Amino acid sequence: MKDSTPLPTHTIVTIGRSFGAGGRQLGHLLSERLGIPYYDKQLLTEAAARSGLYPGLFEENDERAPGFLSALQPLNMGMSSYAWYTGPRGNGSESVYAAQADFIREIASRGPCIIVGRTADYVLRDFPGTVNIFLHAPEDACLDRITGRGDCDTREKALAILRKTNRLRADFYNFYTDKTWGATESYDLTIDTSRLSPEAAVDVVEAYIKSREK
Repeated sequence: MKDSTPLPTHTIVTIGRSFGAGGRQLGHLLSERLGIPYYDKQLLTEAAARSGLYPGLFEENDERAPGFLSALQPLNMGMSSYAWYTGPRGNGSESVYAAQADFIREIASRGPCIIVGRTADYVLRDFPGTVNIFLHAPEDACLDRITGRGDCDTREKALAILRKTNRLRADFYNFYTDKTWGATESYDLTIDTSRLSPEAAVDVVEAYIKSREK
């Protein structure tokens, strides 16, 4: 029987982002501007605590699609793949995703919030108050941001991490949803963050939210 509980209509902002495009920064600024909670990495900690799964699984599978090689990892730990996926330490990446999705729905039901990544736009696709954003920028602009914040000491290392991270995020998103990561039709707004200051980007998002609320 379908749950007849009305879905919340308050504003929920989800932020998809390419690596180095400033998703975390925009999320923090928007949280301060709107006075609503912001969730990123802490989703992993809280979802792990509630699920009873091995906490390390959440970090290891953060925005990563299940793969054959990851299934072989426990063999190097003296543990069978079956035990790893079904045993007391956890049920593998799909159980991690399910626990995280449940927690995303829970926090979105509480009130307005901002959630970065983790296919939140797809998980909350039936929540009518959701505003879905995707942030991107040319590689050079992303490399400037990555090296500027000290993630890497050379642009060559930063470029390798950028491309690997974007590939992992795309694989994760495309695996768990029926949409395409970064495709404009998957979002309400897509913003090239190299063309606006962070504050100006927040202005754009805030103006869009207010127009939607009207």
